[in-house]
Amino acid sequence: MTPDLPTTIAIATLAFFLAAIVKGVSGIGLPTASLGLMTIWIEPRVAIAILLLPMLGSNLLQAVRAGDLLGALRRYGVFGAVLAVMVGVTVLVSTEVDERVIAGLLGVAILIYVGVSAVNRLPEIPDRWDRPAQAVFGLIAGVLGGLTAAWAAPMGIYLSGRRVLKDEFVRATGVLILIGTLPLLGTYVQAGFLGPDLLILSAAMLVPTFLGFVVGERIRGRISEARFRKVLLVIFTVLGLNLLRRAIWGG
Repeated sequence: MTPDLPTTIAIATLAFFLAAIVKGVSGIGLPTASLGLMTIWIEPRVAIAILLLPMLGSNLLQAVRAGDLLGALRRYGVFGAVLAVMVGVTVLVSTEVDERVIAGLLGVAILIYVGVSAVNRLPEIPDRWDRPAQAVFGLIAGVLGGLTAAWAAPMGIYLSGRRVLKDEFVRATGVLILIGTLPLLGTYVQAGFLGPDLLILSAAMLVPTFLGFVVGERIRGRISEARFRKVLLVIFTVLGLNLLRRAIWGG
C-alpha cells in the first residue's frame, strides 16, 4: 500500500539522493537502487512513475557529458530501436498486470543485475554477431524495461560482451537508457500511470537526484570503487530478495 503524500515525498527524496550517489560513484544503478529502496514502502507502478523524470534527466546529463552522441546512436542504433519499440509495446499490453507480478519481476531483474555485476568477464561478442546481439539484448531489455524500468542487466551483458572501455560504457548506457526512457514516459502517461500529481513529484525528484550525483562524483575519488561495489551488491541482493518475498507472500 502506497503511504500518504508527505511520507511518499520523504521516502522518494531519500531514495533518489542515495541512488544518485550510487550513480555518481559507479556510473550506473539509479533505477536499480531507487526502485529497490522505494518499493519497500511504495507500490512498484507508483515507484516507476516517480522514477521517470529523474532517470530521463540524469541520463541526458550523462549522455551529453560523455560526448559523441551521434556516434553512439550509429553504433547502438539497432539496440536503441528495438529497445524503444519493445518498451512502449510492453507497457501498453501489460496495463492489467498485478503489482505482485511487477514486484517479482523487478526482484528478478535486480538479482540478475547483481549476478552480471559480480562476473568480471563474460563471453566476447564478435563483430559479425554485433547487430543480431543488439536485437536480442534490445528485445530483452525492452520487455524488462517496460515491466520494471530496470534494464541494466541485459544492457550490461551486451556491453561487457563487446568489451567496451569505461568511457564508452558510460556513453552507451547514458544514450540507451535515455532512448528507452522516452517511450516509457510516454506510455506511462497514456496508460494513466503517470498523472499530474506523480508528474510533479517526479519532476521534484530531479533536485535530490542531481545533488546526490554531485556528492557521488566527489566520493568516487576518495574510496575504492571495488569495495563500494561489493557493499552495493550485498544491498541490492537484500532488496531483490525482499521484492521476491513480497511477490510470493505479499505485504
